[in-house]
Amino acid sequence: MRGVSDLGFTSPTPIQRDGIPPALEGRNVLACAMTGSGKTAAFALPILQRLMGAKRGATRALVLAPTRELAAQIVDVFNDLAKHTPIKAAAIYGGVGMEPQERALRRGVDIIVACPGRLLDHLQYPYTNFSGLEVLVLDEADRMLDMGFLPDIRRILKQLPPIAQTLFFSATLPTAISDLSRQMLKNPVNLNVERPSAPATGVEQAIFPVRQDLKSALLLELLRGDGIQNALVFTRTKHRANRLADFLDRHGVACDRVHGNRSQAQRTQAMSDFKNGRYRVLVATDVAARGIDIEALSHVVNFDVPHIPDDYIHRVGRTARAGATGEAFTFVSPEEQGELRAIERAVAMRLPKRTLTGFNYQVKTAESLEIPLGERIAAIRARKSEERARAKAKAERNIQPSSNRSATRPEGNPRPSFSSGSSRSYGPPGQDSRGSHPPARSFSHGSRQTHGSRQKRSQ
Repeated sequence: MRGVSDLGFTSPTPIQRDGIPPALEGRNVLACAMTGSGKTAAFALPILQRLMGAKRGATRALVLAPTRELAAQIVDVFNDLAKHTPIKAAAIYGGVGMEPQERALRRGVDIIVACPGRLLDHLQYPYTNFSGLEVLVLDEADRMLDMGFLPDIRRILKQLPPIAQTLFFSATLPTAISDLSRQMLKNPVNLNVERPSAPATGVEQAIFPVRQDLKSALLLELLRGDGIQNALVFTRTKHRANRLADFLDRHGVACDRVHGNRSQAQRTQAMSDFKNGRYRVLVATDVAARGIDIEALSHVVNFDVPHIPDDYIHRVGRTARAGATGEAFTFVSPEEQGELRAIERAVAMRLPKRTLTGFNYQVKTAESLEIPLGERIAAIRARKSEERARAKAKAERNIQPSSNRSATRPEGNPRPSFSSGSSRSYGPPGQDSRGSHPPARSFSHGSRQTHGSRQKRSQ
C-alpha cells in the first residue's frame, strides 16, 4: 500500500475495481480496457500481492508485451509499486545487449517483462529457467495474438511449465482475437469483452481535411499558435517520420523521432527528452502507439490516417490518460476518406471537422514528404552501381600485389614445389599438384580435432 500511496493513487479505476478481485482469487482474466485506464496496475497489484512472502530466487511471473517501450513502462510500474518490498522486475527486449538480461535470468529475478523475439533468443540457453513460473500475462493481447505474434507466443508457451494463472489485458479485443483468447484461457472472468472499442472519454477528437502535400505546412502553422503545448505526431512510415522531423527542425520546432530503425538507446533518449520538455514534438510510427505514458500530453496528431481503426484508438489514447483531458487531431487527405469512415464506424461517431483560420488551403507547395517513385528507383540504381564499382576496384587492388610478386621473382628460379605430403597445392580444389585426389587426413587419439568434432563437442 505504501507504493500505491507514493504514486498518488487514491481510488481504483473501473478496470482496476473489476479486475483486481478475481485476479487476487487466482482466476484467469480476459479484460478489455481503454488505453490510459490503469490496466497495468490492474494486473501488477495482484501479482505483487501473490509474490509477497514467496520464496525468492526464481522467476514467478512473466509478462509478454509487443513493444520495447511498453515493456519498459510495465517494469517501471512494477518497481515503483514494489519499491518498499524486495520484489524486483526486469525487462527483456531487443536493441540492447543480452548480458544484463542474462544476469537477471540467472539470478531468478521475481518478474520478467519481455518482448517475444528477444525472450526466444534467451530460451535457447539453459540459464533461462521458468520452472517456478506461476503467472503469465499478455498485455495488449490483440497485438500479441495477431498473425504476427501468434507463432512466437506458441513457441514460448511450449517451453513454459503448466501455469496457475493467465491474465489477458488489452485496450482492444476484436471478435476473432477474443475467440482465440478464450481458447487459451480456462474459465476466464470476462471484463468488458463485448464493449466496443473506444478512446478514453477525456479525448476531444477532430479532423482537419487537407491535401496530402499541405499536411506539413498545416502542422507547422498549428504549432506556431498557442494551443499546442506538446504533441505526439504519428506518421504512416519510418521514412515519413524522418522527413517530417527534418522539416520541423528546419523551421525551428524542437523535435525528435521514434521508430523501428532507431536504436533502443536513441528511442529511450528521445522519449526522455520529450517527457522532460527538451523537445516539444515527438514524431513516431505506431511502434510508439502502445506503452508510451506521458503525463500532461496535450495533443496527439495523426499526420497520416491509420489503416486500422484499433491503431487510431491506441494513438489517441496517448493523451487524456488517467482521467486527464487532451485533444487528438487527424489530418485527412481526399485519398484517406475510406480509412476515416472505418474509424468513425469503430468509434460510433462522426468526428467533427475543423479548419485553421488564415491558412491557405489552395497554395501550391514544392515541399513534399514523398519522393517520387522514379527518383527512388534511380537512387537505388545509382547506389547499386557505386557498390559494384567499389567492389571491382577492390578486386583489382587485391590482384595487383600478386602480379607484382610474380614479376619480381628472379629469372631461372622456378616456383617452389611441394611434396605430396604438403597441404598446399596448385591444382583444382580437392586435388594435389599432380592432379590426383589426396588421401583423407586422419587424426589419432589426442591430436587436434576437426571442425565437425569440435562443433559436436560444444553442443
